[in-house]
Amino acid sequence: SPIDEFNVAENIYLQIINCAKKYVYITTPYLILDNEMLTAICLAAQSGVDVRIITPYVPDKWYVHAVSRSHYQPLIEAGVKIYEYTPGFVHAKMFVSDDRLAIVGSANMDYRSLYLHFECGTLLIDTPALADLKADCLDTIAKSRRMKPEDVRPGFWGRLLSAVLRVFAPLM
Repeated sequence: SPIDEFNVAENIYLQIINCAKKYVYITTPYLILDNEMLTAICLAAQSGVDVRIITPYVPDKWYVHAVSRSHYQPLIEAGVKIYEYTPGFVHAKMFVSDDRLAIVGSANMDYRSLYLHFECGTLLIDTPALADLKADCLDTIAKSRRMKPEDVRPGFWGRLLSAVLRVFAPLM
């Protein structure tokens, strides 16, 4: 909630990433990361956790999509597998980890959701529904395009646009 100082969604997302042993699958329409979240995701992948992130191939807002894509290169270099859902816009906000827990809700991985909006989510722990959520992630990945390092190396103008747009990231 924006009226207290406890960032529930961000803290739960970080806890899931930091405690994962085998895998974390993340589905989000907006991947606008602060340094803490970027570091946590990269460290998990570098530690051998299978981190997969699914974002839309077809954006609803070009500038938000550009900022999301600006995070791909450091994530891929750290070993994160990033997929863009090619049939359209993926709007799910979901974390699934280690066949043990998941969270499904309204909180995007962006500044507005994590700090400014009233968001909600359902935390699932050790329930049969986790198998369905994991299967949904894997089915979505099968319909997605995996981003490769050569897909995410922007030229000069791309880097400049990304830098300018990141200044406005808290507004997105």
